[in-house]
Amino acid sequence: MDTATFRRELEEWLDANAEELAPPYEGAGTMDEQLAHYSHVKRALYDAGFGRYGWPESVNGLGGSPLLRAIVGEEINLRGLADPSPWTMIEVLAPTVIDLARPEIAANLVPPFIRGDEMWCQGFSEPDAGSDLASISCRAAKTDGGWVVSGQKIWTSFIQYAQRCVLLVRTGEPGSAHRGITALLVDVDSPGITFSPIETMHGRHDFAEVYYDEVFVPSNRLIGEENGGWQVAMDILPYERSTTFWHRGALLHRRCSDLVAQVAALGDRSDTAAKALGQAFQSLIAFRSRSRDTQHRLAGGQQLGVETSIDKILITSAELELFEAARDLFGGAVEFDDDLDAAMWRTDYLYSKAAPIYGGTAEIQRNIVARRLLDLGPES
Repeated sequence: MDTATFRRELEEWLDANAEELAPPYEGAGTMDEQLAHYSHVKRALYDAGFGRYGWPESVNGLGGSPLLRAIVGEEINLRGLADPSPWTMIEVLAPTVIDLARPEIAANLVPPFIRGDEMWCQGFSEPDAGSDLASISCRAAKTDGGWVVSGQKIWTSFIQYAQRCVLLVRTGEPGSAHRGITALLVDVDSPGITFSPIETMHGRHDFAEVYYDEVFVPSNRLIGEENGGWQVAMDILPYERSTTFWHRGALLHRRCSDLVAQVAALGDRSDTAAKALGQAFQSLIAFRSRSRDTQHRLAGGQQLGVETSIDKILITSAELELFEAARDLFGGAVEFDDDLDAAMWRTDYLYSKAAPIYGGTAEIQRNIVARRLLDLGPES
């Protein structure tokens, strides 16, 4: 199906089912409410067929370009029907499991994930590793029929709702760096897994610190090759910076439109308002232009690589500038007002402060661009 026809049919279906798909809560809602409604929207899309396009038939998809998945997420976010954060897990993890896990594992486990019946999470970061993924120490030792995992992870999103975790573990010697890492697909209800939620400054428990105490993982849950987890991680990052960023860009576009309308309603025609809104819009369009090219390169079968660091830098700038503009132009409402609208802007503003960190810190992304794309390495 061509993208224009797909979008038109999707828009017609969304219009016809607007009442059923609308969030049943006011404002941002609680995490429980958001995740429950996200699952409802995903199941409705899947059962109507739209949520199956862009996925291969091997996981009960209907085939077609990954652009079709980008269009679905874009339309959902433009209409404010579901929070994009849990959607991220599907677009980041499912393609990698489809590509690199055993076919029978992907065929059995991916369909309930993309339908919204399950949530998965990603266990990469560790307390002592920071942004240096090659220094992780959570260890998996071989045993009969699989591995035994012991160690600790941090900043694991949605584990309290998750059934599976794509986990990076150390299977090589302690000094093996990126050469001794393996990726496993772990059942979160396995004995020995406990977690402690981390409350963010916008009042939610998006993350958790997770402990693995001699957790058994069957050998058929290997993703990629043993000691090949670094490549798995490198395959995941471009997916994170392609379709998922496009979805978040749609949310930012909607919030930018909200901001323009609300500032106009306040009667603020000042040069200060025009400059702030113009800069935010310009940064958003710069990102969307770049991201559109990324979506088409992915759909064309091109291998995405370090150039997606540019996408990360651009969306970070756009998000920060948009919500800084909201805080400045609403004259204290974001900080002090308690109505639902102010609370939404406050949540967005506080969450935006994580944008330079998640998905790769801003400083590291700029170093990657300088050294690996522009060849601006340190002088000898």
